[in-house]
Amino acid sequence: MTLNDRVEELLREAAEIPELPDKPLLDGDALDLVTRPGPAVPDAVTRSALRWLVDLLALPPGTAGAVVRDAGTATLAALAAARHRVLTEVGWDVEGQGLSAAPPVTVVVGDDAHPKLRTALRLLGLGQDRVVRVRTDGQGRMRPTLIPPLHPPAIVCAQVGEAASGAVDPVAAICAEVHDADAWVHVDGTFGLWAAASPLTRDLLIGVSYADSWAAAALDVPYDSGLVFARDADALWVALELARPARGVEVWAALLALGRIGVADLVEGACGQAWRLARELTAAGYPVLNEVVLDRVVVGFGSAERAADAVARVRAVGVSVGGIRWHGRPAMCLRVGIRRCTDEQLATIVRLVCAGE
Repeated sequence: MTLNDRVEELLREAAEIPELPDKPLLDGDALDLVTRPGPAVPDAVTRSALRWLVDLLALPPGTAGAVVRDAGTATLAALAAARHRVLTEVGWDVEGQGLSAAPPVTVVVGDDAHPKLRTALRLLGLGQDRVVRVRTDGQGRMRPTLIPPLHPPAIVCAQVGEAASGAVDPVAAICAEVHDADAWVHVDGTFGLWAAASPLTRDLLIGVSYADSWAAAALDVPYDSGLVFARDADALWVALELARPARGVEVWAALLALGRIGVADLVEGACGQAWRLARELTAAGYPVLNEVVLDRVVVGFGSAERAADAVARVRAVGVSVGGIRWHGRPAMCLRVGIRRCTDEQLATIVRLVCAGE
């Protein structure tokens, strides 16, 4: 059987692969062949990928999902679904009647919410400047007991994987605090949601399945893709009129090229390298300011100039790095990401950080 025949057979049998296998079914050459732009692929391909992802990410059985253009679009679609549902429940048809006279929707976010969340709120007419901001702890986690009393319609936005520290909001406690008020809880998890795929990190996400919608970036695919999931399938389908679904074949093929074990290895590798960087930078005398739970390391410096110099040096290695202020302190945020560094790159990062001394 030729490689092309094998790929075509897998595409035809997509619906007959009930679970993501532990080990890969596609190699790199087949992955490249499947993901080339070409004719439409069976709808069963996307449905299979989404079914595997619901299981892999430990979301509630029956959760609806879609592949969209990127992680920002996934957040937009999830919040559009939330807006539709919470307004429908108070008798308002937002698609038919618009927002000008609609009951005001209370939106709650943590102080350290990701900028793309604020962008989505603005685009949906929910107002990025009128949200209720809840104080976070020293790691950027929302404090559930500080959420004010809510009344319908309301949306609460949590995150798993704060942009700088990688911190995970206590989603179970947030849901317990607000679900009695019929608030919709959305979880933004660009990378963090994938922690559910590894036994080493899945306990970080206990309670995330209690939420109502989730958004993430697709893992290790050749093109940018986003993933959006919601308990309420009808609300999600309405929302997808704003964010047209993208081809799911890339996600399907990437999952088959990795298998469950491969996905877990990617997550563990990214987190493990971040943990190693934190240990080595601490040993070199640099303060690591965050609890390194996922793939982010925040390194403190005595001045903004020293932080900027270190960022410029490290950026040459090709890793994701940026200068930030972490609770008022000049710092550098290193993000390992799925496309991990080599051991040589890790050693180079530590050497370059130290080079300014």
